[in-house]
Amino acid sequence: MSQSRFYRNWVDPGLINFAVCEKETDILISAEKNLKNEAKKLVRRFRRDISDYIKINPEFQGILKPLPQDDGAPEIIKAMLASTRLAGVGPMAAVAGAISEFVGNGLLEYSRQVILENGGDIFMKTNKQRTVGIYAGGSVLSGKIAIKIVPEATPIGISTSSGTVGHSLSFGKADAVTVISSDACLSDACATAVCNRVKNATDIAPALDFAKSIEGLRGCVVIYGDRIGSIGEIELIQGGA
Repeated sequence: MSQSRFYRNWVDPGLINFAVCEKETDILISAEKNLKNEAKKLVRRFRRDISDYIKINPEFQGILKPLPQDDGAPEIIKAMLASTRLAGVGPMAAVAGAISEFVGNGLLEYSRQVILENGGDIFMKTNKQRTVGIYAGGSVLSGKIAIKIVPEATPIGISTSSGTVGHSLSFGKADAVTVISSDACLSDACATAVCNRVKNATDIAPALDFAKSIEGLRGCVVIYGDRIGSIGEIELIQGGA
């Protein structure tokens, strides 16, 4: 059974909001105008790049460790391989962030502001201050903490991984690990990698130390129960919207 994405009610009403669904991909997009047709074409293009690559390289889909770079691969595959190699996880750990990144960049041709949310993986380019709420399942902090995003920091990738929420594979038990970087593909891979390292509250500090070691990661928040830790370019504020 799919999980209701109720957090999509937290979007900014100042932009035009529309959803694009294509097989497993379910993206909420906010832009200055309705770009649903353009977004559908981009989603289909990049999904096709990934599925065609998997047909030729089936290990890409199931392996849980990084694969070598493939200079002959489509650009989205190259990005997934590069980001997951930095994070130390399998290439599909970056698939949602990669779709957000590549579709988001494509839509910037039509709108100065674009926000994509793809199952907790966000691509954002904005000209005003935004807040991104953190949903952390059963944690007492869920929905009470948000990250302030200033326009100068965008485009930005914001990804959240959880060992207690959703259907994505995780070897950790953190209620939420949220990562920011300049690339949603890298943010997705890093959120998975950091979350995998959190089995209890005492793992928060070493998991954040690991996050510091990843090239390109700009900030990270870890929530486990009633405990929270953060590093880097993260400004936490109260509230979820």
